[in-house]
Amino acid sequence: MATEYGQGYGQGYGHHSGPGFRDADDRERRLPAALRAPFEARSWREFGYVLLSFPISTVFFVYAVTMVSVGAGLLVTFLGIPVLAAALAGCRGLGAVERARARGLLRLQVADPEPLRMRQPGALAWMGAVLKSGTSWRHLLYALLHFPWAVFSFVVAVNFWAYGWALLTYPLWFWVFPMYAGQGGLQLYGDGTHSIYLDNPFEITVTALVGLLFTLATPWIVRALTLVDRLMVRGLLGPSQLATRVVELESDRGVVVDTAAADLRRIERDLHDGAQARLVALAMGLGLAKEKLTEDPKVAARMVEEAHGEVKTALQELRDLARGIHPAVLTDRGLDAALSAVASRCTVPVQADVDLEERPAPAIEGIAYFTVSELLQNISKHSRARQATVDVWRSDDRLMLQVTDDGVGGADVLAGSGLAGLAERLDAVDGILVVDSPAGGPTRITAELPWRR
Repeated sequence: MATEYGQGYGQGYGHHSGPGFRDADDRERRLPAALRAPFEARSWREFGYVLLSFPISTVFFVYAVTMVSVGAGLLVTFLGIPVLAAALAGCRGLGAVERARARGLLRLQVADPEPLRMRQPGALAWMGAVLKSGTSWRHLLYALLHFPWAVFSFVVAVNFWAYGWALLTYPLWFWVFPMYAGQGGLQLYGDGTHSIYLDNPFEITVTALVGLLFTLATPWIVRALTLVDRLMVRGLLGPSQLATRVVELESDRGVVVDTAAADLRRIERDLHDGAQARLVALAMGLGLAKEKLTEDPKVAARMVEEAHGEVKTALQELRDLARGIHPAVLTDRGLDAALSAVASRCTVPVQADVDLEERPAPAIEGIAYFTVSELLQNISKHSRARQATVDVWRSDDRLMLQVTDDGVGGADVLAGSGLAGLAERLDAVDGILVVDSPAGGPTRITAELPWRR
């Protein structure tokens, strides 16, 4: 997939290739991040988020507390349930506003939570679904917890931002203070007997430097404050981890079912077009040879010899088919021997190196075998390579596979080739397929699988 990243960068920034843009980028890179932060768009977006959080969270908090209190108080009557359901539904609606605000200002990519699950239509079913939904109660919890944090963040951010810029620009506006007894500027202290004013050049310079420190520190303080907001939005307003995992498992189950169906269709096709057709031809040939046996023994012998060749071919096809389903060598001797056998059948010289002290789970071992087999078949058919290598090793609780070749490159998962199906099969078991195949080669494909499943 590194190829796609490279293409994306090339396409996305091709129009910024002029010298002016390069000079601006170089100057920006030379300027330290601490000096860039007060002027970056991200800092102002995060500061705007903190400013908006105070009024929005106030509305959210007041609505949630009022509606839930009224609903809880009315539970002794039939009105309590509808009011409480409406309160939670309103919290879900305000949560959608908060997610949109986080996406726009914090650039936080948080998915919408799972929708309500209603077994049947109707108001009663809707109220039951709202009240039983954990997402609804998490939105209510967000309304209660975010309000005090929003107040704290607002006070801290506004004070740091205001004092920082005010002190930094003090040399530009200190003259607005009137003069008293020969002194002017901002008064720091006064008790009737003596006073301290920031009015001489040294004090004005020190004030501006303090303001500079505040100004430089403020974006990082705001960034730390919004980090808590990110965690709260993702944890309370996004989909629950359990629901996300259920969706992933449902998707993986669909991939596994589709893959198994495709394998069954392939086996059926290979049997029908290969071994079955040869066995039918063999039966017909033996029948003709039987008829010719008394009339022309030589012709019958030649026909039997041809049938013998067909038997050998059919047996070889059946062996290949059985090897494609699950090779016996993989079950008996493991990945090292199985991959060595696959490498020996490749049309390109392949060096296989398997460094495993123990065997992974049988299902993972089978997927690893078929992954390498598919990749080596691609090398034989499309790469025009002179040599290839296969490396297999264990990294913590992951099984790592890497297949490289010195061919023409250009392999792309997004092109709808066999690599896409291979990536889906790996993803079904929480695996990853990474393709690095620039045009002209070489190609390096890395697969990562869990050690146990």
